[in-house]
Amino acid sequence: MFGPRETPPPAPASAAPRPLRRAFRRGLLAATVLLGLALLVWLHEALWNRWVRFPREERAWAGLRALREPVLEDAGWPEFRGALHAHSELSHDSEVPFPDILRAMGRARLDFLVLGDHAQPDGRADFSAQWRGLHEGRLLIAGFELRDGFLAFGARPGVTLSNRTPPDQLARQLVAAGGVLFYAHPENPRDWDRPELSGMEIYNLHSDFNRAYGSVAAALRARLPDLLLSHGRYPEHVARLAFARPDDFLRRWDELNRARPIAGVAGNDAHQNVGFRLVVTERGRLRLEDTSPRRLTEFGVPDWLRPALAAAAGPLEPGRRLFTVQFDPYDLSLRYVTTHVLARRLGEPEIVGALKIGRAFVAYSLLADATGFRWFAETGAAPVVMGETAPWLPGTRLRALAPVPGRFTLMRDGAVLSRAEGRAAAWDAPGPGNYRVEVELRVGDDWVPWIYANPVRLR
Repeated sequence: MFGPRETPPPAPASAAPRPLRRAFRRGLLAATVLLGLALLVWLHEALWNRWVRFPREERAWAGLRALREPVLEDAGWPEFRGALHAHSELSHDSEVPFPDILRAMGRARLDFLVLGDHAQPDGRADFSAQWRGLHEGRLLIAGFELRDGFLAFGARPGVTLSNRTPPDQLARQLVAAGGVLFYAHPENPRDWDRPELSGMEIYNLHSDFNRAYGSVAAALRARLPDLLLSHGRYPEHVARLAFARPDDFLRRWDELNRARPIAGVAGNDAHQNVGFRLVVTERGRLRLEDTSPRRLTEFGVPDWLRPALAAAAGPLEPGRRLFTVQFDPYDLSLRYVTTHVLARRLGEPEIVGALKIGRAFVAYSLLADATGFRWFAETGAAPVVMGETAPWLPGTRLRALAPVPGRFTLMRDGAVLSRAEGRAAAWDAPGPGNYRVEVELRVGDDWVPWIYANPVRLR
């Protein structure tokens, strides 16, 4: 009646921790969802840019370029397209050699380039150290970015200045040597009453990044999602994310011009130093550098990982670069904004002379090529083009012509006088003054700055 007690068979080993496994799976799922949500939050703007904003902008830009028609009136002047404030391997924070600069000029379709290298560590700015003159039909003009915001260019070959010279004396030495003084980075304090000053940057690409993000490192952190998702397909659009209208620079420029002529140009501030590369050292270790160039870190590679790394990146030979990523290629900096000059020929005296008086206009060339734009006054004699001065006469007519239709804004001594849309605009000059014109292009629902022309001065 009372038989031996039956014991149940032991539970399978996998069944014992079933509640624990369930909890683990739920925790893993929750962690995955949270990580996905965090990644989505981090990438949401970049995803929108990559799949909506940038394609939409690209279509709008292509539509503008399709509307381009040559401007047949040249006001009697040949036009040359160029850039200012460009660094080379002579600067401590750039490593781009002059042959590469020349090739970048070709890709950007530039006729001239004004250099803006930093002085050497001992303060020397040797105007014979840089490439100069015509090379393969493109003009290089020697120049340096010196203390107190000096953008000094055009000094005679053989001239050497010192960045340690007091600014008043340095400015006098530059002008005595045949050079021209402009101010770079006008967001910083400057001596705007300096008598040797001929012009200023009314836009600077590097200033945009500094003001938008605070530093290059901060810009990389802020725009890393866009760089990861869109740099390969839409590099120009990623670069334009930092753009802001240079309203404060323009106000300063207008104020200065009320007292005396000050020419306005764009500062490309080209360096090609925002990037990274991985290099094999002489000891077989790996060195991560940025392209300024600056060493960031160095580390060894475990023996078990070396075959896989070699299969993926190639032989781990000393000195070999395993990869390089460059976020600010030189030609992109040169194409971003251009300074167009009216001059009789492509020679240093003619280009420097035109820049000095402001016979030039600034254009954001990524949007559309502004070649052919003209801004001049008709006084009954030959047209008076931007940068030039003529007497005001009753009936003086102001005219602007552009290769792409846009919105023209007429400015007189810094105040908006009138607006017009189309390929051309004309106004009667109501009296003496400094008359300049801005042109905007319609991109989507916005009017976007395209051209800033130097003033025609009617006295």
